[in-house]
Amino acid sequence: MIPDFLVTHSGGFHADELLSSVILTRLFPQARIVRSRAPEWITPGEDRIIYDVGGSYNPAAGIFDHHQRGAPLREDGQPYSSFGLIWKHYGRDYLAASDLPEAHVEAMHGSFDDGFVLPIDLTDNGALSPSGPLAGLTLPVLLETLKPVFDEADPEADDRAFHAALAIARSFVEARIAQSAAKLRAEAIVHRAIEAAGQGRVLELPRGMPFRPAIVKAGADHLLFVVHPREKDWCVTGIRRAEEGFELRADLPAAWAGLTNGALEAVCGIEGASFCHNGRFIAAARTREAALAMAELAVKEALSIGAQSNGGR
Repeated sequence: MIPDFLVTHSGGFHADELLSSVILTRLFPQARIVRSRAPEWITPGEDRIIYDVGGSYNPAAGIFDHHQRGAPLREDGQPYSSFGLIWKHYGRDYLAASDLPEAHVEAMHGSFDDGFVLPIDLTDNGALSPSGPLAGLTLPVLLETLKPVFDEADPEADDRAFHAALAIARSFVEARIAQSAAKLRAEAIVHRAIEAAGQGRVLELPRGMPFRPAIVKAGADHLLFVVHPREKDWCVTGIRRAEEGFELRADLPAAWAGLTNGALEAVCGIEGASFCHNGRFIAAARTREAALAMAELAVKEALSIGAQSNGGR
C-alpha cells in the first residue's frame, strides 16, 4: 500500500508519533500528514496509515495505536509505543531506503530498536522515568519543549510546531542511523587491522574511527593501544576496559602526563612526540614512526607495571 495520508492525532505531540512520522515520511514522501481525531480520519482506509490514534493495532488495515486495552507487547512483555510499532513494520524498509547495505539491515534494525526505539516506547508508556540532572535533557522531553505554550491563541500553532519538531526529530534519527552504519563499516576495517597486528599490542588503523566494539567482538584482549593518522599528525590512544567509564586497559606513562613538544621529547626520548593529555589516555606525534615508537614504549611500561603488580600479590 502506498498511502495518500499519514494520520496521527491532533493537539499536543510527543516523541513517539514524531519519530513515527520521520520513518513514514521518508518512505512515503508524497503522503500528506493529517493531524486529527475526527472519526472520518482515524477510521482505517486503503488511502492511509494511522498511528498513535484510533484505538486499534491492525497492520493489515494500516492502523498502529497502542493506547487501547490489549495493546501489543514485545516478546519480552515490554510495551510498544506507536514508534516501536512503526519501526517493527517499516524499519527495515526505512534502512533499505537509507542506502544501508542489505547485509547490514537486519543487524541495524535490531540494534536501533534496542538502543533508540525501545527507550522511547518505555518512556511514552510510563515504564521508564529518567531521573537526575539530565532527566530534562532526554530526547522525548526536548522534543516536547517545542510544543506551543499553554496560552498560545493561534489555532494553527500546534501543527506548525509539530512540523518544526518533525524536522529536528528527523535529524536525530538520520544522524543515529548514519553513525551506526559507520560503526559497521569501521568494524570490517578494524577486524582486518587486528589480523594484521597478530599478537602485537598496538593496533594501527588507516584513520580515526570507532574501534572498541570491533576489538571486543574479535576477542583481541591483548591489544593495549591504537595508533592512527589525523589531519596533521598521528594519534596514540588507549582502549577502554568497558563501554561505560574511563578506565583503560593501559595508561600512557605517568612521566608523559601534560607534556608537549620538547619537554615530552626529552622525557620519552622520541623525536616528534608532541603531546600527552594529562589524563594519559591520548597522545600525539608529528610522524607515524614517532607515534608507533610512543605506543611501543607505553606498552613496555604497562607490561612492566603489570608484571610488578602480579609479582607483589
